[in-house]
Amino acid sequence: MASDNSQQAVLAEQLLELAMQSGAEAAEVFQSQSLSRPVFFEANRLKQLESSQAEGIALRLWREGRPGLAVAYGPVAPHALVERAIALSYLNDPETIELSSSTKATYPDLGEAVPVEQLVAWGKEAIALVREAYPESLCSAEWECDVETTRLINSKGLDCGYTDTTLSCFLGAEWVRGDDFLSVSDGQTQRGRLDPVALAQQIVQRLRWAEKNTAPPIGKVPVLFTAKAADMLWGTVQAALNGKQVIERASPWSDRLGEPVTASALTIYQQPDAGPFSCPFDDEGTPTQPITFIKDGVLQLFYTDRTIGKALGSGTTGNGFRPGLGSYPTPGLFNLLIQPGFKSLMELIGSLKQGIIVDQMLGGSASISGEFSVNVDLGYRVHNGEVVGRVKDTMVAGNVYTALKNLVELGEDADWNGSCFTPSVIVQGLSTTGRVE
Repeated sequence: MASDNSQQAVLAEQLLELAMQSGAEAAEVFQSQSLSRPVFFEANRLKQLESSQAEGIALRLWREGRPGLAVAYGPVAPHALVERAIALSYLNDPETIELSSSTKATYPDLGEAVPVEQLVAWGKEAIALVREAYPESLCSAEWECDVETTRLINSKGLDCGYTDTTLSCFLGAEWVRGDDFLSVSDGQTQRGRLDPVALAQQIVQRLRWAEKNTAPPIGKVPVLFTAKAADMLWGTVQAALNGKQVIERASPWSDRLGEPVTASALTIYQQPDAGPFSCPFDDEGTPTQPITFIKDGVLQLFYTDRTIGKALGSGTTGNGFRPGLGSYPTPGLFNLLIQPGFKSLMELIGSLKQGIIVDQMLGGSASISGEFSVNVDLGYRVHNGEVVGRVKDTMVAGNVYTALKNLVELGEDADWNGSCFTPSVIVQGLSTTGRVE
């Protein structure tokens, strides 16, 4: 890997030099290398081990102010890539060149790799624990160690990079009882170590709650979104905080800076060195920074890249990210943290006289308008502070912004769901419909 990294470093510098020799006023090279070793389990048994390696490079240049972007994966012909970028620049309109100034930064590696043998052992342990409680269940799982190296250099002297090692796992359990099919799943993303015992306990708890089916509550009742389901709410919040949506007047919070936009119990922020989605710089080479977006319900700031930050007059917040190598930077988040509350999940459940727990959803996304209507793939009814059974054929509908203004309580059980660190949350103002037998 060391020799590969050395060759890639030479290639990046060669591309930058060729671009400038070909008449570009400015240029940047973005490199990405990844090595993944996933372990797969199916029907309670180890199925296969894999190893996949990928590398890609993107050259972005400006010639006569016109941007051109060319991408290559695997072996690269430097002259051909530069010619392609220049040819594409003729098709674009001139723009202001936004590049980070001269900086050379060496960031420490993030995370620790673990051997495949450890991944296999964790997978077997988790499956054994689930089957000890529910021998008739069929478990599938994926445990993975992923190492990704990123480097960005440009014609202004910027040169920064880091290596990021992430561990992740997924565990699913299927339980068939006659005509009743139940599928429960959960996962973890961490650095250094995964916890198969905690993951198995979460699956077993959901299976136990689902031993009995019951009718859902109908009408407007409190809804408890578990940590893994609450991400639907925060996805809408992320869109509303996007500076690009503000410029386009699509965000309902465009003119609400300094005003309350949610219940006062809610504080939302990003922390560059927090968790497995930590990140020292964005894809434009700007160092990332701690940002509080909403504090005690009051809107503080939007996130931006260089172009959007200039248009808003706020400057970049260090949130310019590429959706893919072949894309231009756009405002994005690398992590989003919801400040948790003080009660455990069981204490939150105990506080409900009537309500519904949403744990898994089908089509669980809301537009930036906040409106949504989702089928509950896995949910439970709460009566007098206790889970009384699983609900089927149930839908939850409403508006995310309304729900967040009617936030009842946040749990202490915050966990990473994708790149969002979220606790369980109880909200009001949503409608529940379902089949009552």
